[in-house]
Amino acid sequence: MIKSLKKINVQWKWVWLKKIWNEDFLCLSDMASTIWKEDSIKNWMRNKDTIEFLWTWEMLHNPDFNENWFNELWAQAWTNRFLMSPQKRKEYTNAIGIQSTPWKWWWTYAHVDIALEFAAHLNPAFKLYIIKDYQRLKKEEQYKIETNRDFKRWLTKVNYLFMTDSIKSNLIPKDIRISKISHIYAEEADLVNVALFNMTAQERKNQNKQKAKEWYNMRDFATPEQLVVLTNLEFKNSELIKEWLPQEERLIILNDLAIQQMNRLTKKDKNNLINKDWLELK
Repeated sequence: MIKSLKKINVQWKWVWLKKIWNEDFLCLSDMASTIWKEDSIKNWMRNKDTIEFLWTWEMLHNPDFNENWFNELWAQAWTNRFLMSPQKRKEYTNAIGIQSTPWKWWWTYAHVDIALEFAAHLNPAFKLYIIKDYQRLKKEEQYKIETNRDFKRWLTKVNYLFMTDSIKSNLIPKDIRISKISHIYAEEADLVNVALFNMTAQERKNQNKQKAKEWYNMRDFATPEQLVVLTNLEFKNSELIKEWLPQEERLIILNDLAIQQMNRLTKKDKNNLINKDWLELK
């Protein structure tokens, strides 16, 4: 659920950021420490505007949110004795936008949407500094993603060239129609996909058709181990093509090789069953 921590610089002070459910959460405790006010988080949470904001956020993002308790909470907010904490709010409403973690003392994290509201409560200028360095961090993350994706594509193309040369020399007749040539190349690419990923490119697309188009390419989301094995399979397939082995035999050989190499690289025993329906439907 929780991934590695990062931090952003706000006026020479650090605010930790971590991924929870693949969403960015900023440390409210770090933000509160910049003004050295006791109970600043609890006092902010008892504010009626904050209660309404948090309720709306949970309604938009949390299907398990207990909205029935909000009316009681709203009634209590008018009294001077009312005090709200992240732990109490989560217990009563099953809220997820603010998370507290015990570690010597309580560290409180909030989704970036909520954290920016808290920053504005502390100091409007402080919020701007938060936004500025957070944007810098996101740009760096996006650059790494794009660079990594470009490297993955380059890596998969290295041995793919050997395979396409072998296909051109051994599988494409001289009198074949041009419209059929691309089909042969795609068929061989899917042979390698099935051997390693147990699905074709079209099956990957069908699984992710509700997402953006960049999710369609399974090779962009492959692990480094899978990419290493993928390039080896492409080279191996180019050699098998030269031996005039039929696809059925090549698929079995490539699948066995994929299992061996993945087990070796990941040191895990996983069964990678061939999608035999792909061969039968071809």
